[in-house]
Amino acid sequence: MEEGFEKNGMDREEIFSKSVRAGKRTYFFDVKSTKGNDYYLTITESKKRFGDDGKFFYEKHKLFLYKEDFEKFAEGLNEAVAHIKSISPPIEPRSDEYYTSPSATAETPKSDSSFSDISFEDLDK
Repeated sequence: MEEGFEKNGMDREEIFSKSVRAGKRTYFFDVKSTKGNDYYLTITESKKRFGDDGKFFYEKHKLFLYKEDFEKFAEGLNEAVAHIKSISPPIEPRSDEYYTSPSATAETPKSDSSFSDISFEDLDK
């Protein structure tokens, strides 16, 4: 759904949707309305997994957040994030240069940027 898109007519439940890709996970923030035009937020974490048969599926976890809880939730989230930042080393920017091979569940780099520690002096021998 396009960011900020509003639905008209009979299907008024979903009001706004925003997806955030973060490494191997995607987070979806969806604003929805009840029949009484009361708004709430669903936060969904989606992660691609591979079954024993090699086929992939999406593992999803969903959280419903109601407007009367927005302020307390935001305060708790901000406090927890601030605490983690105060006790942890700086966060390295994450690279999306990884993909998951259908035959493996581990991340594999798209390109091999590894190198050996070779001295040019060793080549003259």
